[in-house]
Amino acid sequence: MLDSTVFLSTLTPKFYVALTGTSSLISGLILIFEWWYFRKYGTSFIEQVSLNHLSPWIGGGENPAADNTTASSNNNNNQQSVPECKVWRNPLNLFRGSEYQRLTWSTKKEPLTYYDMNLSAQDHQTFFTCEADAGKPEYEIMQTAWRERNPEVRIKSARSALDLNPECASAYILLAEEECTSIIEVEKKLKIALKHAETNYRRSQVTQHQSSAMEALHRRDTNVFIYIKRRLAMCARKLGKMKEAIKMFRDLTKEVPPIMNVLNLHENLLEALLEVGAYADAQAVLAKYDDIALPKSATICYTAALLKARTVADKFSPDIASKRGLTAAEMAAVEAIHRAVEFNPHVPKYLLEMKPLILPPEHILKRGDSEAIAYAFFHLPHWKRVDGVLNLLHCTWEGTFRIIPYPLEKGHLFYPYPTCTECADRELLPSFHEVSVYPKKELPFFIVFTAGLCSFTALLALLTHQYPEPMGALAKTLLSWWYVPIQYVLEKLEAVLPSNLLHHLSRI
Repeated sequence: MLDSTVFLSTLTPKFYVALTGTSSLISGLILIFEWWYFRKYGTSFIEQVSLNHLSPWIGGGENPAADNTTASSNNNNNQQSVPECKVWRNPLNLFRGSEYQRLTWSTKKEPLTYYDMNLSAQDHQTFFTCEADAGKPEYEIMQTAWRERNPEVRIKSARSALDLNPECASAYILLAEEECTSIIEVEKKLKIALKHAETNYRRSQVTQHQSSAMEALHRRDTNVFIYIKRRLAMCARKLGKMKEAIKMFRDLTKEVPPIMNVLNLHENLLEALLEVGAYADAQAVLAKYDDIALPKSATICYTAALLKARTVADKFSPDIASKRGLTAAEMAAVEAIHRAVEFNPHVPKYLLEMKPLILPPEHILKRGDSEAIAYAFFHLPHWKRVDGVLNLLHCTWEGTFRIIPYPLEKGHLFYPYPTCTECADRELLPSFHEVSVYPKKELPFFIVFTAGLCSFTALLALLTHQYPEPMGALAKTLLSWWYVPIQYVLEKLEAVLPSNLLHHLSRI
C-alpha cells in the first residue's frame, strides 16, 4: 500500500494530460476506422472480429461436427425458403460508346465498375462464342477481345477480326457498342451486323443436327441474331421510331425460345408501350408476365401499380380519403403500390426525386438499389406523365413498412427481404453514388462506444490541461479508491494461502 501511495504521489499533472490525450487520440483513430469500415461494409469491424475469431476461441468446448450438421441443415432450409441474390443483365442497358462514355468525357467519372464490366465480358463470351470457333482465327481473337479491360484494345481486336473475316457479326457488335459515339452510328453498324448474323443463322440452321459442335454453333448464331435485333429495336426506341420499336419487340417476344426468357424482353416492350401511352396493350402484356410462377421485377410490380393508380390518381385527395375512407378502386391502387414497395423499397425515393439518379449499371440485383436506379431512369417520365400518381405514391408508399415490421425475417406478399443486396449493389454501382440501404441499419454498439470514449477522454485531457492541480488530486483520489478493493483481496489471500506459496508466485 505504501509503494502505491509513493508512486501516485510522484505522478505530475503533465502525466495525466499526456495519458488522457493519448487515450483520446487512440480512441479517435479507432472511431474513424470503425466508421469507415461500417460505411464501406455495413458492419462493425470489432463486432465482426469478436464474432468470427474470438467467440469460437473462447467457446472452444463445442462440437464442430454438430455445428456443421446444424449449419448445413439450416442452410438447406434457408435455400428452400429464401431466394439467392442473383445478378441479372439489365434489359435496358445503355450503349457504352454513345451513352456511358459521354458521362466520362463530361465529368471524368466512370459510370461502370470493373465488377459490372467483368460480368458483361462473361455474358458476351457465353453468348457470342462456342466450341466450334476453335481453329477460326477471327473468332479466337474475339474470345480474347471480350476479356480485355482496355476499350482501345477491344476495338483494335474487333477490327483485326473483321480484317480476317468481314462477316464476323460479333466484331460488329463490339464496335457498335463501344466505338460508335451516337445512336445513329450504332444503328448503322448493327444493321450491317444483322445482315451477316442472319446469313450465319440460316446457314447453321441447316447443319445444326449433324453434330454437337454444329448444334452449339447454331445456338451461338441464334444468340447473336437475337441480341442484334434487340439492340436495333432499342436504337429505334431511342431515336423516337416508336411503331418500329414496338413491332420489333413484339416479334422478339414471340420468336425467342422459352429458355431465353432470362433476357426479359417483355420489359423493353412494356417501357415502349408506356412511352406511347398504350396502357391497354401494356396491361395485356402485364397480364401475361405478372404470373405467380414467373420471376418478378421492379418493372412488373411498379408498372402494375402505375396502371391501377392512373385510374384514380387524378381525383385522389388524402384529406377526403381520410374522412370517407378509400373506394374499392383506390384500395386496389394502394395495395398495388404496397406490393411494389415491398418488392423493391428503393424505387419510391427515385420516383419522388428524393435521391439523385445516376446512369444505370449493365447488371442489376433484383430488389436492390441497382434495380431501382435502372427502373426509375427509364420509367420516371411515365409516372410524371400521369396526373396525380406521384402524389398518390407520396401519400401511401411508407405505409408498406407498417405491414412488414420485420422485413428481413418475414415478408407479406414476397420472400423476406434478402440481406445480401447491399454488398452486391456496392460492387455494381460506382463509388460516387450513395447506395440505398434497406432496412436502415442502426449504428453498431462499438461505434457509439468509441465515440463516447473519445469524447470523454478528450474532455478529461482538456480539463487536466486547464486545471492541473485539482484534476491531479481527483485522479489520485480515484486511483486510491480503485486500489482499495484490490488491496482488500490481496490481504485476504495472504491470510488464507500459505506464505511460501505467495513467495513462489512472487518469484514467478
